[in-house]
Amino acid sequence: MTVLSEPLPTKKTRLARFLAVAGPGLVVMLADTDAGSVITAAQSGASWGYRLLWLQIILIPILFVVQELTVRIGVATGEGHAQLILRHFGRFWAWASVATLLVACLGALLSEFAGLAGVGALLGLSPPVTMGLVVTALIVMAWSHSYLTVERIAIAIGAFELVFLVVVMLAQPDAATVAAQMTDIPLHNDKYLYLIAANIGAVIMPWMVFFQQSAVVEKKLTPEDLPAARLDTIIGAVLTQIIMASVLVATAATLGRAGEAADLDTVQRIAEAITPFLGEFGGKLLFGLGMTGAALVAAIVVSLTAARTLSEMLDVKCSLDDSPREAPWFYGAYSLALIVCGLVVASGVNLVSLSVGVQVMNALLLPFVLGFLYLLARRLPEFLRLRGWYAALCAAVIVIAASFGVYSGFMGLFE
Repeated sequence: MTVLSEPLPTKKTRLARFLAVAGPGLVVMLADTDAGSVITAAQSGASWGYRLLWLQIILIPILFVVQELTVRIGVATGEGHAQLILRHFGRFWAWASVATLLVACLGALLSEFAGLAGVGALLGLSPPVTMGLVVTALIVMAWSHSYLTVERIAIAIGAFELVFLVVVMLAQPDAATVAAQMTDIPLHNDKYLYLIAANIGAVIMPWMVFFQQSAVVEKKLTPEDLPAARLDTIIGAVLTQIIMASVLVATAATLGRAGEAADLDTVQRIAEAITPFLGEFGGKLLFGLGMTGAALVAAIVVSLTAARTLSEMLDVKCSLDDSPREAPWFYGAYSLALIVCGLVVASGVNLVSLSVGVQVMNALLLPFVLGFLYLLARRLPEFLRLRGWYAALCAAVIVIAASFGVYSGFMGLFE
């Protein structure tokens, strides 16, 4: 008697499975390298040369551990992060998490739009014109496309961040100097410690947890998809940190070569500091493309995160696969957030104080968000539950990340 069995998966079928699953991790990681993260990396290179380059490497596994918990929870439960907090911890904690998340998302959206306005200024466009083009494009994209299409658009836009690799090659960093400074770690210096905390805060952000879990649910991934989803997440973590490292190295190579240091707190200042060493036109073009990719993909992610999370709490439809008529609250919240933030940036208001406040709030929010993430992972079904040595490792990573986040937040309050 012949016993029939399923054929073993081939390399071709495994690749097809991965391509079908991949997307949420890559999108959220590309969004992670947003305008604020690029500015943080540039400031690190300008202030300390290559002495913070080691941190960009160390942050890869830390970032993966945090987001892997998000994927694990999403595939196991099929529910969004806010829904799970509501079910396990009650309405008060759910609305508290959603309220702080919405403020963080709106603050992040203002920062991304400010970055795009800065790129527009490099091209001679006024903020109202830049905001009009950006807001219209983002609204049309969401209202007329499914989740899968929006995911592909976000990846294509985020791919422009790879031009920072070209910038590094043009800057021609000295390998001996890179090696020497990477091993010179002045942990006794408070300003150096503050930039360590700022880099951690720039890489691990609360809205990433909410977005990737919602995206995993919207894509209808199951526990069988977990290996591919993990691979998607680790590829994204490596890619985003390569981009961060590239910005740091490019800034250190150009400003360090001239013996200069500067406060690079806007897109214009980064461009002005680096383009003289790369060529006026070429430098502005490359940084303009990179910053546009970074800010646009982050704007897509944070605006969708705010709309989805609010809709989850109101128990209304919140999928891009639903039409605007089927999910009016979701599309309305998404569009309103874009329009309001676009009008604020177009007005020319000074966003420096607001940006600092948002970064401080994000940092102080990390213990709250990561704490719930850990507790939820401990309540999963047995076969996916966080336990043993990996639970201890995740707890250590979360404590370290949250501690540096709080340190960064309080330092920002007293600066």
